[in-house]
Amino acid sequence: MTQTGSNIFKAIGSATRLSMLEKLSEGEMHISGLARELDISVPVAAKHIKILEDADLIERKIFGKTHILKIIPKNIYHAMDSFALDKKIEVEKGSSLLDALKSVSAVEVKRVGDREVVASTDGEEGFYVYEINGKFSEKTVQECVFDDDVTVEWKKLLPVTKMKLDITVKK
Repeated sequence: MTQTGSNIFKAIGSATRLSMLEKLSEGEMHISGLARELDISVPVAAKHIKILEDADLIERKIFGKTHILKIIPKNIYHAMDSFALDKKIEVEKGSSLLDALKSVSAVEVKRVGDREVVASTDGEEGFYVYEINGKFSEKTVQECVFDDDVTVEWKKLLPVTKMKLDITVKK
């Protein structure tokens, strides 16, 4: 395991640091505000922040004596990529992506409008996208047919960050 990898596991191995990441996923925060939100002292918060910085999960902007913290989402996503499954399969020429998926997973397909989309793999419902050799495809999983060797990255989109809008319409 790389030094960075062990830093990430150390960083996420604490309930306090996970709470910090959760709060920072909502937006930038002043270090004292973060400490107050978590009901810990600023010195204790600073020690936890240092561990998160060492793992490159957050960054600090300094304005005089003010320290503003910000999460680095791409590094969190990259850390999660290390848990992705890596399967090698062989299919007949002309097989579709759906055929390939069905050979390694339980796949449920649903009709949405005029298209059929994968609604779940191995019982996990969600919205799925895929890349072929690093490029997104506009084709459905049935239309995507293989004539040559490729690398497919099958991704379930998760609401890692979200925005909730309560919209009131003026009368």
